[in-house]
Amino acid sequence: MDKDVLEKIKALRQELEAPLGLCKEALESSGGDIQKAKEYLIKKGEALLTKKAGAVAGFGIIEGYIHFNGKVGALVELRSQTDFVAKSDEFKKLAHEIALQVATMKPLFVKPEEIPEDILKSKKEEIYGEVQDLSAEASAKAEKIIEGKLQKWYSDICLLNQYYFKDEKMKIQDLISQIANNFGEKIEVRRFTRLSISE
Repeated sequence: MDKDVLEKIKALRQELEAPLGLCKEALESSGGDIQKAKEYLIKKGEALLTKKAGAVAGFGIIEGYIHFNGKVGALVELRSQTDFVAKSDEFKKLAHEIALQVATMKPLFVKPEEIPEDILKSKKEEIYGEVQDLSAEASAKAEKIIEGKLQKWYSDICLLNQYYFKDEKMKIQDLISQIANNFGEKIEVRRFTRLSISE
């Protein structure tokens, strides 16, 4: 194996933290193109996570964050499939970042599926009312507008749909999936709570 290939494998390993054998496989399948190799590894990781979607995440930790003034705090229960992952520094760091997100961005639910039916129905009725007030041209695109407004609402109130407050190009679900890909197993937020003296 020549030096150039070894350097590319090393770069992939450092950037995506994928196993060396998988980095080699990705480079071979992409003809040595490092960008295509990255795409290969990401797809491979997503496929693995899809297979593990129904797996039981029976291990995990409770992570907390309290703001320096002692007036805002958050607790997060983050789960993994194995104790090995739950005890890792990377997993603990992820849990801490999610607790920070909860304290900072004030989500109400983990994901859209947890929103009570009456709250969801009320929001949809509100959005439908807004769409009815639009021009005829905009009304023709009503379904897309409604879906867009719903997604925006989800990104305000659902933790997994929120943009990571340290990187607005990445959602919290993306952050979790990135770490899950590194370990090759399911990671999920089971629940969280936020406390504030002023609210």
